[in-house]
Amino acid sequence: MRISLALILAASVFALAACNSQLPNSGSDTVDLNKSGNFAQNSPEFFVASVGDRVLFTVDQSTLNDEARSILDAQATWLAQNVEFKALIEGHADEQGTREYNLALGARRASAVQAYLVSRGVADNRLSTITYGKERPIEICSTEACWSQNRRAVTVVNAGGTS
Repeated sequence: MRISLALILAASVFALAACNSQLPNSGSDTVDLNKSGNFAQNSPEFFVASVGDRVLFTVDQSTLNDEARSILDAQATWLAQNVEFKALIEGHADEQGTREYNLALGARRASAVQAYLVSRGVADNRLSTITYGKERPIEICSTEACWSQNRRAVTVVNAGGTS
């Protein structure tokens, strides 16, 4: 009788282990952030995965295009529904140009995002900006494919205190 119980328990453990191996990320150590079902809708992770935390710019520009405005509209809606969050808007540039020029360009990009969010009803005391210029690239290489990813503004949300 004891052996039967031990066999049943062992079989149960193996069955549970087999079920666990069928998780969506099995066989991979990466997480698909496009699957927002894993995050609470009022979490910074949901904001990044479902709303979108960044907008891209063209060379030497701080003007928002239609795609950027669409993303920022979604950000404004999320921020209106989650008033406990503040946002820090980071302005970035590609590696072309001088450090000083890119810091100024990053500042203009962050300011453009801030102004748009304020125009959509987000209180300006919930928003702050910082520029990194070309100091924090997400892609490093000397091609347009990399540069285009670095010409961006990123909205980082934080609950409560300062951003």
